[in-house]
Amino acid sequence: MEPTATVLDLNQLRRSCSSCALQELCLPAGIGADDLNRLDATVKDKRMLDRGAVLYRDGDKFNALYVVRSGSLKTFVQNESGNMQILAFHLPGEIIGFDALASNQHVSHAEALERSSICELPYTQLQQVTSEVPALHRQLMRVISREVVEEHRHLMMMGRQQAQEQLATFLRSLSDRYQRLQRDGTALNLSMSRYDIANYLGLVVETVSRLFSRMEEMGVLEVNRKSVRILRPDLLAGLCRTDVASKQKGVG
Repeated sequence: MEPTATVLDLNQLRRSCSSCALQELCLPAGIGADDLNRLDATVKDKRMLDRGAVLYRDGDKFNALYVVRSGSLKTFVQNESGNMQILAFHLPGEIIGFDALASNQHVSHAEALERSSICELPYTQLQQVTSEVPALHRQLMRVISREVVEEHRHLMMMGRQQAQEQLATFLRSLSDRYQRLQRDGTALNLSMSRYDIANYLGLVVETVSRLFSRMEEMGVLEVNRKSVRILRPDLLAGLCRTDVASKQKGVG
């Protein structure tokens, strides 16, 4: 099922958190109406970002966390020569901006991969609300923990020798996240470019393109530009054998 949130106008997007279709993803289940209204009162801005627009840059002062309401973003770092390393891709219902918690300033860039809507949560007010709503505080801690786990998995993936395994694990992870968003986990819309995927995995773009073609030939995927349909989830899982073995050993 294709998301429709990206076609909503600003007035439609300025709905309260209590009526947001993503509330079960970014808020703890069972939170009361009064607490939900208090959280909604902390939302400073619900705004749109066009494709390529920057949400924050390395060195920007930390003021808020952000919930991706629709669309998607990438976070990345750059060196003095302008070389980029993509750190993560962020989907609706996911929270970004945690990189600034330690030093009170962002140490990465966040850029929209497509037209996206963002909820801004000023951190000072958010701290006040989470101190008064334990369920929300626990949810934020779970989200931070999930970010750490994903970072560890990314580092493991970057260190693997098998490029096919890296791409398979990436696609399987996206599928799992789609299912968490209550979307079809077999129908992926890759808002990121092949270059972005290659950069994220530590591969060259030609290798990524070749691997997509190989997986099509194997009958694992059906690829139509940015649309990828997983035809054989079982075969895709088989290509993630190191990932499976790691989980069986309790890693990640």
